[in-house]
Amino acid sequence: MLVVAMGCSAALAQIVTTPYSKMGYGLLNDNVSSFQRSMGGVGYAMRGGRIINVMNPASYANVDSLTFLWDVGIDLTNLWSKENDKKGYSFSGGLDYLTGHFKITKGLGAAFGLLPYSSVGYSYGGEITGGNESRSGSGGFNQLFIGVGYEPIKNLSVGLNFDYLFGSTTNTTLVTSSSNSYFTRSMKIRDWNMQLGVQYSLPLRAGRDLLTVGATYQPKKSFHGNAWGTTIDSQDSKIDTIGYTSMKGNYEQAPSLGLGLSYTMNSRLTIEADYTFQKWSSAKYTPIEGFESQQMKFDDRWKIAAGLQYTPNKRGSYFGAMSFRAGAFYNHDYLNYYGNSLRDYGLSAGIGLPAPNGKTVVNLGVEWRHREAKPEKLITENYLSITLGVTFNELWFWKSRIR
Repeated sequence: MLVVAMGCSAALAQIVTTPYSKMGYGLLNDNVSSFQRSMGGVGYAMRGGRIINVMNPASYANVDSLTFLWDVGIDLTNLWSKENDKKGYSFSGGLDYLTGHFKITKGLGAAFGLLPYSSVGYSYGGEITGGNESRSGSGGFNQLFIGVGYEPIKNLSVGLNFDYLFGSTTNTTLVTSSSNSYFTRSMKIRDWNMQLGVQYSLPLRAGRDLLTVGATYQPKKSFHGNAWGTTIDSQDSKIDTIGYTSMKGNYEQAPSLGLGLSYTMNSRLTIEADYTFQKWSSAKYTPIEGFESQQMKFDDRWKIAAGLQYTPNKRGSYFGAMSFRAGAFYNHDYLNYYGNSLRDYGLSAGIGLPAPNGKTVVNLGVEWRHREAKPEKLITENYLSITLGVTFNELWFWKSRIR
């Protein structure tokens, strides 16, 4: 699994295509799986023996003792953009995540996998005085994680995710006039990260319903890695490195808090609402002089999301075992450019299809997202994403009886 994950790491950073990703660390990911995206991206209070919920590691304590879970997700996205009278279109997609989950002993479970942390991807250009200018960017940061969840007392679980953060981003500007000049900003991270989680469930109506509250916390920390800029002029082909610096003490991750509340009725209908807050305004980010606008800064990021899932009858007909999902979210992002804050909102829906004669589930979803800046719109973007996730449920720990 580790070899496969490392081999696929580059694909995780190629899902997004937007000029907004050129700022900061790119667009951030919330560690949601395909079925969670179909529910608006909720998960802080989500738990279940046949799901992998990386959003809150406390959920790992709740796992079927006889199975080993695998979850693989793929994303396909169409983007329509508009800036003044200019319109654009792009298509992107690829592998989204790989995760696994298993039980260690009673009340103790573990998970591992590979997830995107942030992603950068864009390409655009235009005329300038005396020539042309084109800009492009690629790359991203990924998380290779392992986590544990433990239930010290009935209905209360705690958990920890430990991540190895790695990857690089490149932002390039090509100016074509009497000569060609290249300007490149690069960032490379090799670091660790951690997230704490807790969940508490309260049975109601004689155990027929379940109320769950969940919370996560990720501390503020300095990134480890390097950032630098390079320039090349085609007339002398000389490469100059500018502003090479260690990221430690100059680039930071914001502290993050997640809160969730879910209610499950008769094991059929689950409703959840989440709130995320990340104090990016307190995180250091040192622009490389001549390569980044001094007007770019970070805002505090906050997001609200709500979703539901309905399964008519898990033990009934095939239709009854299907799960139907829907959700919505609003996100005030961490990027601010020339006084304009970035915001996006969206709607999602999906379905969970159990495989015949097995516990494997195929999760199909669709998500619409609208993104623009405020108070000036800058670039308006509309996304339509199709997500596919497969949760493999294998009986690795079943012991055959010898007669």
